[in-house]
This record gives sequence, C-alpha cells and structure tokens, in this order.
Amino acid sequence: MTTQVVGVAGGGLMGSGIAQVAATAGMSVRLFEHDAAQRPRAVAGITRSLDRFVAKGTLAPEARDAALERLMLATSLDALHDCDLVIEAIVEDLAPKQALWRALESICRDDCVFATNTSSLSVVEQAAGLQHPERMLGLHFFNPVPMMALVEVVRSVRTSARALEVATTFVGAVGKTAVVARDESGFIVNLLLVPYLLDAVRALERGVATIADLDAAMHLGAGHPMGPLTLLDFVGLDTVVRIADIMFDQYRETRYAPPPLLRRMVSAGYTGRKSGQGFYDWRGDEPVPMELGL
Repeated sequence: MTTQVVGVAGGGLMGSGIAQVAATAGMSVRLFEHDAAQRPRAVAGITRSLDRFVAKGTLAPEARDAALERLMLATSLDALHDCDLVIEAIVEDLAPKQALWRALESICRDDCVFATNTSSLSVVEQAAGLQHPERMLGLHFFNPVPMMALVEVVRSVRTSARALEVATTFVGAVGKTAVVARDESGFIVNLLLVPYLLDAVRALERGVATIADLDAAMHLGAGHPMGPLTLLDFVGLDTVVRIADIMFDQYRETRYAPPPLLRRMVSAGYTGRKSGQGFYDWRGDEPVPMELGL
C-alpha cells in the first residue's frame, strides 16, 4: 500500500503545497499544470517554501535539493500514467473535476487511487460515470499545506477499503494526521467552521462590535489563533462564498447562507489578503481594518 509515485493535477497554491510535502517525504512527484504561465510560478513557489524551511533549520539543504530533484513538472496529463495516487487541486467546480477524472481514467493504471482536494463538493458525484468509482475518495488538505497538520480523508459510499488504506497511509507518510469523514458537503472542518465565519460577518452587519474587537474577542477570549474576520481574509472571501453556497444547496439551512455583506465585498473585489483588501487592508506593513460603510 506504499505510495511511490504521486501525481498532482493543479499547480496553484494547494497543488504546489501537496507536491512539496510528497516530494519532501521521498516520493516521486508529477505536478501537472495546464497553464503554461503558472508552471514556473509553481516551481518557484515550492523552491521558496523549501528555502524557508532550510533557513529555519528544520530542513537540511541536501533534503531540499533531493526533494526538488524528485519533482517533475508535467505539461501533459500523460505524464501521470505511472502514478500510484493522483490528487487533483483544480478549480472548485464539479464539471471540470469530472472531466479531469474521465481523462485520467484513460491514462492511469486501474489500481491508481484518485483523490480530490475538494473542500465542499461531493466525492461520489465526481466519480459518476467512471469505470472504477471505487478508487475515488477525498484528501482535503488545508492551507498552507506544508504547515497544516490535518488532512480530511473523505470516503464515499463507493470508495473501496483499499483506496481508503492507500490514502490514509499516504497521509501518514507525508507527516500529516488523517481524520476520516463521510462524503457530505463540508466534511468535518467546514461543516463546523463555515457557520462560525458567517456568524461573525452577521455580527458585524448588526453592529455588535467593530472588526478589530470581534477578532480580538475570539482570539483572546476563545483562544483561537486568529479572529474569524482575519481568518476569512486568509481563506479568501470569494472562496468562502463559493463553499457556503455549495453547502446551503445541500443542507438548505440558513446558517450556511452567505450574508449580504460578504457578497457585496466579493462583488467589490475585496476578496481578502490575496487581493490586498478584505475585512482588513493588507497593503501596508500591518493590516488595518477596512472602512466598509456600516
């Protein structure tokens, strides 16, 4: 059940992070990215991340170099033909994921396990139409992948015991802790986290407290590493809206419905730290709470 060759489809932040931890753990990695402009950025990002670990003294320079040697940047899905495990980390949209798996099924070995890094979409729906849906499960990593210790292993009604064992063994091999969840939107973490984040936005809308005070209350009063509005900026407001919409569509519970303020901010381009502005303005030396006209 040992994974020797790992394929990663998607060279963005999550895919690059997954590729990095697999290569660092001694596995051969095939990182596929369809966007030619993104390919050098993916490799550069992995290199910078590994360099930071070397600078901190937690990774030897030789180990960094060996990890980079085990990483192959693929320009075609055909390069994933010999993988034991393929993990997708592309756009959070069902149709492109289904198309990717159909293409990979014609390329990969029958015993290759397929894993989606989705945070909210159905695993079994992604496997619909595949000849071997039993090979499919979820491996939900968290951002930033090299730092976060948890991976949700999501088993659908069709996932085989073998696929589950391959996946959980892989998670342990890359130094993460696996928790097994059912194939229901949000799994464990987002099922509990998303309503909390949305409630913080609703509290801001109602004038319960300021952005800074809401965050300070949960950081200092509840012992959270950061407040909910800061966390929203790190996750990405557009990402949270997309996840919340998917969860609301499944559960039809108002606690999963994105508040109007959150939608307005996304429409305005305030998507969080990645855009420079969200609940905080991140463009200076220190984040400053935004003036949102509330």
